[in-house]
Amino acid sequence: MEDLNYRQIDPAAINDNLIRLIASDWMLVTAGTREKLNTMTANWGGMGYLWNKQVVFVFVRPERYTYQFIEDEEGFTLTFFDSKYRDALNLCGTKSGRDCDKVKETGLTPFFTELGYPAFTEACLVLECRKLYADQLRRDHFLDQEPLKRHYNTRDGLHKIYIAEIVKAWIR
Repeated sequence: MEDLNYRQIDPAAINDNLIRLIASDWMLVTAGTREKLNTMTANWGGMGYLWNKQVVFVFVRPERYTYQFIEDEEGFTLTFFDSKYRDALNLCGTKSGRDCDKVKETGLTPFFTELGYPAFTEACLVLECRKLYADQLRRDHFLDQEPLKRHYNTRDGLHKIYIAEIVKAWIR
């Protein structure tokens, strides 16, 4: 990835405010192959330390087109961008890859990591993640009903949580 002007870092060396990065700046969750990939904007997730590994956790609804790409692969990437790419992230959060070619419409340039996971050259931070655990959220497991009532109606499917090891991290 040196030829893309990235340098590898220890994920613990990420200096940005992680809550701001995810909640306010958003990220793209991307999975797939060289033949077919999809990406979606997300702002629910986090980073931390679990099972003696540096990890991320992200939430994806089964109804999202990206869901099957994540299910089919061993891993995915999380990419973070400067504010000038906000329109691209907005498009990736409002349009479905079932109906359009998000990569073409955003003008983002995909590349593939050493493990073969898709990411984008415009990103300022790339996290290459290998899935460790996944589980479907369940209505009867909410100890506090407020998030359930606020974010889900009875028709909506609940998110699936993915916990993934950060295999490599790169910054510009």
